[in-house]
Amino acid sequence: MLKNLPFEWLVGLRYTRAGKRSGRNSFISFISLISMAGIALGVGALIVVLSVMNGFQKDVTGRMLSVLAHVEVFDKAAGMPDWQQQAAAVRKHPEVRGAAPFSETQAGLMHGGEALRPAIVRGVLPAEEPQVSDVALQVKEGSLDALRPGQFNIVLGVDLARALGASLGEKVTMVLPQGTVTPAGLVPRMRSFTVVGIFSARHQEFDAGMAFIHLQDAQRMLRMEAPSGLRLRLADMHRAPQVADELKKMLPAHLTVRDWSKLNANWFAAVQTEKRMMFIILTLIVAVAAFNLVSTLVMTVTDKQPDIAILRTLGASPASIMKIFVIQGALVGLLGTALGVTGGVLVASNIDVIVPFIEQLLGVQFLSKDIYYISTVPSDMRWPDVTKIGIIAVILAFLATIYPSWWAARVKPAEALRYE
Repeated sequence: MLKNLPFEWLVGLRYTRAGKRSGRNSFISFISLISMAGIALGVGALIVVLSVMNGFQKDVTGRMLSVLAHVEVFDKAAGMPDWQQQAAAVRKHPEVRGAAPFSETQAGLMHGGEALRPAIVRGVLPAEEPQVSDVALQVKEGSLDALRPGQFNIVLGVDLARALGASLGEKVTMVLPQGTVTPAGLVPRMRSFTVVGIFSARHQEFDAGMAFIHLQDAQRMLRMEAPSGLRLRLADMHRAPQVADELKKMLPAHLTVRDWSKLNANWFAAVQTEKRMMFIILTLIVAVAAFNLVSTLVMTVTDKQPDIAILRTLGASPASIMKIFVIQGALVGLLGTALGVTGGVLVASNIDVIVPFIEQLLGVQFLSKDIYYISTVPSDMRWPDVTKIGIIAVILAFLATIYPSWWAARVKPAEALRYE
């Protein structure tokens, strides 16, 4: 089958293999192997690093969305007295899986002699809340169902409860920034709440700064006659921006629709910037390995000048000579990319086995449970990323072949054979 290939391919393949006639040929082939290994390591590292970053992002996002809604629909001015009607309307959208009312405010919480702790206090209906969040499953002590209207009970985040020094059955005081005007002046609105639950979302922002009360108690504290709006859960959280746009067209114009990516815009912008910069840095590593091909091919062209001259005298065109060395460099790049993609995919797919093995072998723990909320190294390998990395590596390897190949095509047969 190889005999049917054009002679450019036959010669290019022959130059890629190790030569046996001289140590110089073997050295050039060794440099080719180093270039191939460099491309493979760079491609593999890029796949593994991006997969781990995707894994961390997916894990953190999942923990955030266990408390946050995928989409929020609310009226900033008058609340949503007809929330049942609006909930029935949004459920007609095929992506919406659940809807529950809420009211939310910022408040300060105190217990005993502890300092005032800021928190986001969300009023919910315990029976409806499981449709849109996992808070009921995250309650480690007590129960979310213990939130009953008129009893002024509260469920605290685990770190918030620890900071306040509050435990089940104890009283905490809620202080709202909205004050009450009295003859003595503006007095902060205060109310005592009984701790009936402590939850852990395994996310520092929520565990240290969020509390839940019954929706009716929240409306009474905020002096509102209706909930602020609805929180929605979707079948696919990644489609939240598109679904939010579609819901805007379905609902009355005075309602505001906001998806989860807008609620955490700064965090997601920072993550995307970090991923882009890491991609660029690691791509530069692949570029360095790919451009090692330049030195390899320059050495090959220098060594093969007599062969090039003979081929030219036999009728080979400069384009054919150029194609020979492009084929040689491209083969090295393709083999390196293939090895890197294979290795990167294998490592990224088995990171949950490889990292514990390394930790056990070295006797260390990379992510200590005492310091980090995520104590394992997650991985989320995405084939579009793998494809993009492979294509970029092949393109860089191809670009690295252009100058040496062009130089080979300019070799003059008479000069090359003068001293042979």
